[in-house]
Amino acid sequence: MFNPQNANQMKIKLLRSYRSKQGNVTFVYTVSGSTEDLAKFKAVQGEYYREDTTTGAPLWFTTRCVGDTGKLIITTNDKVVPDMSAYDQAASIAQQYGGNFGHELAKAAASRILNMGTASTAPAEVPANAVDPGALDNL
Repeated sequence: MFNPQNANQMKIKLLRSYRSKQGNVTFVYTVSGSTEDLAKFKAVQGEYYREDTTTGAPLWFTTRCVGDTGKLIITTNDKVVPDMSAYDQAASIAQQYGGNFGHELAKAAASRILNMGTASTAPAEVPANAVDPGALDNL
């Protein structure tokens, strides 16, 4: 269970991914946070705690991609889980509206969550000096 008052929240950043012997894709994230949060992370990870051999940064391994960046939470049950609240919110709003509008909301939310930006459908701006003012007189 997540307890927001005792939240140990850390930031994660995708470092790499690889395919395990069983054929599963594993995502490796570097973990950053306060000294207290990282100490708790290390204690909770126990024998599974790993550090990057180059930087010494703590590493977190998962088979679920949570984007290029995200947050980790240590629950009150001492479980390390990604903060999926943004995904849950996006799914909820897409479901509320459904249809094409819900689909577009879901696409926009997924793009924002995964830090991909949004594809603009607006026409490109034309610089003011690109139009010959005299050409407009012939319209």
